Amino acid sequence: MPLTAACLVTVVAALVPLLSPLLVALALGALVANTRLSRTRSLQGHAPVTKWLLRVGVVLLGLRLPVADVLAVGWSAAVVIMVTVVITYTGTRYLGRRLGLADDMVTLIAAGFSICGAAAIAAVSDAVQARERDVALAVALVTIFGSVMIGAVPALSSALGLSSTQGAVWAGASIHEVAQVVAAGSLIGTGAVAVATTVKLGRVALLAPTYAVAARSAGRHGEGRVPLVPWFVIGFAVAVAVRSLEVLSTPVVDVSSQLTTMLLAAGMFGLGLGLRLADLWPIPTRQLALAAMSTVLATGSSLLLIVVLGV
Repeated sequence: MPLTAACLVTVVAALVPLLSPLLVALALGALVANTRLSRTRSLQGHAPVTKWLLRVGVVLLGLRLPVADVLAVGWSAAVVIMVTVVITYTGTRYLGRRLGLADDMVTLIAAGFSICGAAAIAAVSDAVQARERDVALAVALVTIFGSVMIGAVPALSSALGLSSTQGAVWAGASIHEVAQVVAAGSLIGTGAVAVATTVKLGRVALLAPTYAVAARSAGRHGEGRVPLVPWFVIGFAVAVAVRSLEVLSTPVVDVSSQLTTMLLAAGMFGLGLGLRLADLWPIPTRQLALAAMSTVLATGSSLLLIVVLGV
């Protein structure tokens, strides 16, 4: 059922490029969860399958990331990437604690908004041993806010008089999902998509160290210690190395990219099955507030760095 749903949302996303397939899959899963379809035998005990799909998807995500492309953006863009990630992650963690939110939920939002959206949340959820409902809510927040930024960042970039390159770096350093960055880059101008995507993948490269930070923090107060580097994070690093060696043909890379999207979408559908309206009422205003503040941290810090460094 999850893979069937993934195929369906992939087709929908292809017809409507501005829609994130991960968000569509999550919404579809949530729709099913709140109907009688959720009681069907094929959807019972979906949690282990969902976790496996997300982990394999994170591994294959590494095949989108040739290190040479990231290094080619230059030192100033690299500084924008690293500093923005640090500010967004640590700032979100601080603000989340001030809002009185559970540490697990705060870590999920911090990782998703600072690194790569749903994929980062899926990876870090294992480190903090988060509940399925919290993971689904964090994914919904990061995809919704990221979708809003598809139009907002290009519009603000033009209003502020940023060059095409500056706008592309800003989009890649601030928008949450890879697909959303591609969509925003296409709105900024010719050639902006490649720059924006490369900067975004530079943030994706920081997934492994972010997981290590989250795991170390969770190990201090969780029930037992979680693995510092699980198999799927190691697999992600190996996939990055394989892609960087340029031993894969273009068709293979293209197929792996499509497979990555399908696996993550299938996993998002599974997470959506844990989103029941009864569990989300009253509206989680503190989580919404933290998501908004995290978005401001990412967009504001990256824009300031672009201006100061003269990217």
